[in-house]
Amino acid sequence: MTVLVIGEALVDVVQRDGVDPEPHAGGSPFNVAVGLARLDVPTQLATQLAPDAYGALLRERLDESGVMLSSLEPVPDHTSSASATLAADGSASYVFDLTWNPEQLPDPGQFEAVHVGSLGTSLEPGARLVADLVVSADALGIPVSYDPNVRLAVEPDAAVWRRVFETIVPYASIVKLSDEDAAVLFPGEKPHDLARRLSSERGLVAVTVGGEGAVLSATGAAASIKAPAIEVVDTIGAGDSFMAAMLAWCAVYSWPSAAELDLTELTDLAAYAAMAAAITCSRPGADPPRSADLH
Repeated sequence: MTVLVIGEALVDVVQRDGVDPEPHAGGSPFNVAVGLARLDVPTQLATQLAPDAYGALLRERLDESGVMLSSLEPVPDHTSSASATLAADGSASYVFDLTWNPEQLPDPGQFEAVHVGSLGTSLEPGARLVADLVVSADALGIPVSYDPNVRLAVEPDAAVWRRVFETIVPYASIVKLSDEDAAVLFPGEKPHDLARRLSSERGLVAVTVGGEGAVLSATGAAASIKAPAIEVVDTIGAGDSFMAAMLAWCAVYSWPSAAELDLTELTDLAAYAAMAAAITCSRPGADPPRSADLH
C-alpha cells in the first residue's frame, strides 16, 4: 500500500551571495514525499498547486521522483513560495508567500501510513482538516508520523506552535523534531531528555541536532548517532530527508511499534536517516537521495 503525505508544496527561491536567485522545489511535506518515493516507498502527496511556472517545476520533481499527486481543490491563484537566504554555514532563513485552504483531504483508510507536518498542520483553514484526518487515521490503526518543522517567519507566536504540537502528537506514533523546533516547543530541555520523555508517552521519537547528529528513542531504548562528515553546500531539506529515511526504514520492517525496537535496530535506523540527511546537505536545495545513493 501507499503512504499518504499531506501539506504544503512550494518553491524555495534560494539567495546566495554573488549568484542570481535559484528556484528549487521544496516545502517540508513535499520534500518528505519525494524522499520517500526515491527510497522506493509508494507515496502520494496531497497538496495545492497552481497551473503556473512554479507549479510546473514542482510537478516535474514529483514525476521524476515517482510521487503520485493528489491535487487538492481549490486551485490557488499562484503556487506557494519561500525566499531562502543562506548563512555562511549553509543554514537558511525564510520569507513565505503561502496558500493552504483545501476543501477536502483524501480518505486515510486507503493508505498504509500518513505523514503530516509543518505549515500544513499550522496554517488555517487547512490545518483543521489535517488535525481531523490525523485523529481518523489513528482510530483506524494507521501509523501517523509528524514533523512540526516550526517556522516562526510564518507564525511568530510560539504558543500557537505548542498548541499545534499538543493537538497532533497524541495521535502520532513517529515524531521528528529538530533542535530548533525543540527550542521553541520545549525551551531549555536537552535533546536526549526530550526524546526519552516524548517516546515514553507515545512512540518512536527523533531529535536532530544539526551537524552533531541525532538522538532516537523508543519505548525501551535510545540511540545517538554522529552526523557523517561531509562538505556542506546547504542544509535545505536535510531534516525532511531524515524524516523520509526514517519512514522508509519503518516501511521495510512493516511499521514496527516503538516497543518492538531494540538498541541495535534504533542505531541502524538512526545511521540510515543520518546518511540520507548528510547526502542532502552535500547538494544545493532539497535534493534527497535515492536508494542507490545510500547503499
